[in-house]
Amino acid sequence: MAGNKTAVVALGGNAITVPGQEDTIANQFANTRRSLGGIVELARRGFNLVVSHGNGPQVGNALLRIELARGKAPILPLGVLVADTEGGMGYMIEQSLQNRLRAEKIDRAVVTIITQMIVDENDPAIENPTKFIGQFYSEAEVADFTQSRGWQMKKDGSRGWRRVVPSPIPLKAVAAPTIRQLVTRGVIVIACGGGGIPVYIDRDGNYEGIDAVIDKDLGSAVIAGEIGADILSILTSVDKVAINFGQPNQTDLDTVTVSQIKRYYDEGHFPPGSMGPKILAATRFLEGGGKMVIITSFANAGKALDGAVGTRIVPD
Repeated sequence: MAGNKTAVVALGGNAITVPGQEDTIANQFANTRRSLGGIVELARRGFNLVVSHGNGPQVGNALLRIELARGKAPILPLGVLVADTEGGMGYMIEQSLQNRLRAEKIDRAVVTIITQMIVDENDPAIENPTKFIGQFYSEAEVADFTQSRGWQMKKDGSRGWRRVVPSPIPLKAVAAPTIRQLVTRGVIVIACGGGGIPVYIDRDGNYEGIDAVIDKDLGSAVIAGEIGADILSILTSVDKVAINFGQPNQTDLDTVTVSQIKRYYDEGHFPPGSMGPKILAATRFLEGGGKMVIITSFANAGKALDGAVGTRIVPD
């Protein structure tokens, strides 16, 4: 299938864990199955495919288990937790997609790749942690945890204090050449889970892990660029990107150019903790040679291919 178009589909972490719903494995599988419509439609149309996914809720649960087992089981670093969730969530997506493809008589293999993502060990973000992870703590616990555990903590709105960790910019995926070989042969690859495992290259040329996390959408954009994808599809909880979001003059965006979306970004329409990383990923992908970015909801992923719904960002 080397001549076919290639797409990277980025699933939000809430595709599997839904806020307000009991987070059982049965529910996670059910949510995963419901999130696959757009991916199946792309497979039906013959696209070469990579599927990435977020893992925020899942890593939060993993951290909670570690806290509950503190003193009874070894503490695990973030890189291992990302790898664990890449494996577990990749298994759920892989099996659910295999079953759906078989039921619809679409003959495509599916495989999950645990993805290491190279970052710069001198990235300024490493010295300025901003990414909230894990559960909330009281102000009384902050001084204890910053001293006894070496955590950096910040207040997350009105809900309390949380741990913050670095989120460096991803540069390259270690497995990108392998991923490209597989997708050009028609294999659907699940990769870049949770943005990938952050690693740097030491003085001896070896890969070394770093206690950080990577934004899933920025990681997906890197993968998309490295494998020469035509389309980056970012699936989230909203049907379209909007400017003046939540205000009386909210305006949904249909088709916009890179320069237009960058202007809106500079005007402050896309906050860092919400749509901001998705817009940064979109511009990075398109400025690197990509042909189109689609941002829409899971339910509308298939229809968005034809421009009926969703926001489409295109080169100037």
